[in-house]
Amino acid sequence: MPKLKTNKTMSKRVKITGSGKIMRRKATRGHLKTKKSAARKRAYTLDHPASESDVANIKKALGV
Repeated sequence: MPKLKTNKTMSKRVKITGSGKIMRRKATRGHLKTKKSAARKRAYTLDHPASESDVANIKKALGV
């Protein structure tokens, strides 16, 4: 059976931690920042775990 190719767009959007969790970035960080509070903007800089319903599809795309 041939090797599975890694989906490069997915590999740039998520990372897998040492314990195996899939971490992602939050959306809505790019523009319209003046009306967002500083605490809200800081929250966008953190990585967040991916939803459990998305994990199977993400792993399939990454070839994990």
